[in-house]
Amino acid sequence: MTNGHYALITGASSGIGCEVAKEFARRGYNLILTARRESRLADIATELKRSYEIDVSFIVADLKSHDAPQKIFDACKGKVVTVIVNNAGYSINKKFHETSQQEEEDFLRVLSLSAVHLTKLFLPAMLERGYGRVMMISSFAALAPPASGWGSLYGPVKTFMNRIGDSINANYKHRGITATNVCPGFTVTEFHQASGLQDSMDAIPSFMKYSAEFVARGAVRATLAGKRIWIPGMVYKFFGVLLQILPTSVILFVARALRLTGGRYD
Repeated sequence: MTNGHYALITGASSGIGCEVAKEFARRGYNLILTARRESRLADIATELKRSYEIDVSFIVADLKSHDAPQKIFDACKGKVVTVIVNNAGYSINKKFHETSQQEEEDFLRVLSLSAVHLTKLFLPAMLERGYGRVMMISSFAALAPPASGWGSLYGPVKTFMNRIGDSINANYKHRGITATNVCPGFTVTEFHQASGLQDSMDAIPSFMKYSAEFVARGAVRATLAGKRIWIPGMVYKFFGVLLQILPTSVILFVARALRLTGGRYD
């Protein structure tokens, strides 16, 4: 499905989004990259065009804006978009009572409503072709108990994203469209520094951190295979099983002791 087909990737200027773009490029997909930082997008587009001889375009957009998904969709007209990667995200380094309502609404729009809107816009054409893949860059936080401290809405929003993916599969898998919920744990990217959380990230044991490249390779492989969920790394797969069988009180105790809760993990 690569010849002439495009993968659209939000939050593509760094971290997991950038590495996902590289992985699709290696597989021969043309790319449409979107993020807020024009210079970063331009540099990445130039590099990928040169390295993989594919078509790469980019759209500067801020998903906090209500009309950003429509702007992105309109810019993609004439291109066969068969993959959507809903990756854009950030965390708020404040406690829930310290944030303004506008901060929370912007946060919810970037992480969830924009993903809903983009997917909804591109879905009709996927249904006409009988093929489509949607990657939801979620988080292991979606599977874990509620976080304490900062980033109170992060886990709930990621749980919502997982449910969107599940709903897409329930309604459209039989028509060739699948969604994959990618649930990484701690991933080494610029995310934590940008969100003011680098000290917390530095305190995490190294065996619990994975590279963005590792996460991206597995995410693309799982998405193209039509898997419902993919959890990177045996450590988090093991924790995922424990979360299904242990009482929540025990999980919360262990998570606090190991500082495993709170905020965006990737």
